[in-house]
Amino acid sequence: MEESKRQKQVAGVIQEELNDIFLRMGLNMINGGMVSISGVKITPDLLEARVYLSLFQVKDQEALLNRFEDRKGEIKKELGLRVKQQLRRMPELRFFKDDTLDHVFKMEKLFKQINDERNK
Repeated sequence: MEESKRQKQVAGVIQEELNDIFLRMGLNMINGGMVSISGVKITPDLLEARVYLSLFQVKDQEALLNRFEDRKGEIKKELGLRVKQQLRRMPELRFFKDDTLDHVFKMEKLFKQINDERNK
């Protein structure tokens, strides 16, 4: 099902504000690794925001996701203060690991391997 215009607008606002919140709270650089928001998807009823986190050079990714879950209330409160004029109700935040980079690195490795085998 395709996202509605309103879903895309709300997702864009939430992503923009969360990027700023992460920067201010120091959540974009953790233990030498980098965390960025690769995307936000909103359910059709606008009550749940799925935040996809891109984790680069983070050693324990599960622990990091748990850390975000632990601070979810604090993040949601700050986000609510920022978007209260634009949304009637603050969506529930859910954090997920975006594994797109993992797939890209895996594909690059496979292509390199194929190319090396051809050149032999």
